[in-house]
Amino acid sequence: MAQTPLKDKVPPHDAEAEQAALGAILLDPDAVPLVLRFLRPDDFYVNANRSCFAAIVSLYEKGQKADLITLTDELRLMGELDRVGGPAYVARLTDVVPSSANVEYYARIVQEQSVRRALLKLAQKVSAEVFEDSVESVSILDSAQGRIFELSEHRQTVTYRSVKELLPETIKTIERLAKSKTAYTGVPSGFADLDAMTSGFQPSEFIVIGARPSVGKTAFALTLASRASIDHKIPTAFFSLEMADMAIMQRLVSSEARIASEKIRTGLIKPSDFQSLMDTAGRIYEAPLFIVDMPNMKLLDLRTMARRLATEKGVKIIFVDYLTLITHENSDLPRWEQISSISRSLKALARELRIPIVALSQLKREAEGKQPTMADLRESGSIEQDADLILFLHRDREIDKKKEDRSSVIETQLIVAKQRNGPVGMVDLAFLPSYTRFEALEKHGR
Repeated sequence: MAQTPLKDKVPPHDAEAEQAALGAILLDPDAVPLVLRFLRPDDFYVNANRSCFAAIVSLYEKGQKADLITLTDELRLMGELDRVGGPAYVARLTDVVPSSANVEYYARIVQEQSVRRALLKLAQKVSAEVFEDSVESVSILDSAQGRIFELSEHRQTVTYRSVKELLPETIKTIERLAKSKTAYTGVPSGFADLDAMTSGFQPSEFIVIGARPSVGKTAFALTLASRASIDHKIPTAFFSLEMADMAIMQRLVSSEARIASEKIRTGLIKPSDFQSLMDTAGRIYEAPLFIVDMPNMKLLDLRTMARRLATEKGVKIIFVDYLTLITHENSDLPRWEQISSISRSLKALARELRIPIVALSQLKREAEGKQPTMADLRESGSIEQDADLILFLHRDREIDKKKEDRSSVIETQLIVAKQRNGPVGMVDLAFLPSYTRFEALEKHGR
């Protein structure tokens, strides 16, 4: 049997369900809030039904209830009455259903058909772009993935719960936190003082860690990633745009095994260190840590890989080392505009995937020798605006002279310069240069 060409098919819709939903609302105007959990005017396919629902919403926003008279008057005010078929069409809506009992069922049918039409529209757009040579395939994939995620998000209905439903869950959460002796609700950083201020890195947050070169941005990010993945078994992704994946692994092994990085890099490891190395390798092997090594990574590639890791591996936090090394698709834009676009895109990606995204950023040269501020974030003020949490690593450069003694502990300040949903302040850290590792300063004394 020959199939009907796609262009000749009527888009998915259910005119009877649309009329039934409208008729049920007219029979019971108090059902409007329930229906608005699922539908908006654009979800109706038939123009007359779309106009009627828009008029019902308009009445609801004015605090008026919809019935045959008020709906007819509202349509007349909107100039839509004749287009929908006049008062006779409005009157027929209540004849479609005997009662309002199944209004939610009708609304879900209308929503389902709306989603199918949106998918059809997306498929047609992708089909057209496939034959457009000027559009790169990776751009088509990224665009399609983004739109599908948007559709999935819109498919989720807005709802509410009473305190009777929420209170038992809240008590259970409090009990769980009390038993675990932790106070974080997000991904833990592994630093008690920082987690006390942030409650962990929260879902959907865009987090920026800034510092001048050689202060330890990558080492700090790797410390955070290892705490999450190795200690807490939280699936973690580390996007490395500066260092090769093998170099990242060598740093991680050095940090976790507490074997000097020079020894690992040169292979001059004592026989006594091999047991520690093997034990550490076993712990790291079981960690759900995924390293993405791609220099000059394009923004499109990063978004695509992030979505894939979140979907396939259940990744709950992503680190990007570092933000200004991401390549924008439009290289003709001014650099500050490229960085602004990248920053906004990472924030949107965090919200889309509902996980924290932590991006490292260089600070301006003017920040050298002083405590950094948000104005020191390099190349774009939009980073300051977009970020939910901004952390700075800072230390007196005179202290860096201690690096000549690689076994020393270097005191470093972690400044919480911005936190959209919490306090700001400072945490004292200890940097161990021989292991390229950060720890709480209390462990080493002050």
